Amino acid sequence: YPRVITAGSIEEKRKEMDEIYQSYIEKDISLLLKIQKTEKISDLGKLLASQIGRLVNYHEISNTLNIASETLKKYLWYLEKTFIINRVNPFFKNIRKEITRSPIYYFHDIGLKNYSSGLFTGYADLLEPGFLFQNFIYNILRNIYPPGMVSIKFWRTLDKAEVDFILSLGYNHIPVEVKYKFMKSPEVNRSLRSFIKKYNPKKAIIVNLDYKDSVKIENTEVLFLPYYEMDNNTVF
Repeated sequence: YPRVITAGSIEEKRKEMDEIYQSYIEKDISLLLKIQKTEKISDLGKLLASQIGRLVNYHEISNTLNIASETLKKYLWYLEKTFIINRVNPFFKNIRKEITRSPIYYFHDIGLKNYSSGLFTGYADLLEPGFLFQNFIYNILRNIYPPGMVSIKFWRTLDKAEVDFILSLGYNHIPVEVKYKFMKSPEVNRSLRSFIKKYNPKKAIIVNLDYKDSVKIENTEVLFLPYYEMDNNTVF
């Protein structure tokens, strides 16, 4: 949000974010959903902010917030349509072996995510910087590929293999693994190797903090890219 970015001090930024958040929750959502008590929406935002990058269990959230499942899905729909969160669905071709239809949610604005979870302090989320970085990379991918151009999904299997993002354009699927670390050598984990073996993509990407390199695994070129060098030419 421009007002937050241009504010001088952390305290001013927090005040601006508080005004934006309260205006959205108390006015916009209250008007859209025709509800007077908005505590459940606020609690839902906090809950989602605390588990970015993780599978969302609708039944579990419904029980936690003490609201009906249909009400929860309506709230999530409105949060998506008002550009607060984005849903990422699982990529699968073999429904028997590749996990569940449960989605993952990411925030459009990381500052709002931090504010919702009580971590808007001017520093990165020190408790789980990896998931915060994952949200950041997701937003970069969305900016490179607007909705409708390339689908962005994630991959999970019953034997615990997982890849953070799968970019799909037609029959071309490119796995993207996110590593919040300074790498010194080309490390490719078991999960990414498993996807490569199963789907034989022409390219795979490992986004990290500063390491750049490339290796070949079977017929797949694996690129190691610093996050600041990501653009549409490096992927498709």
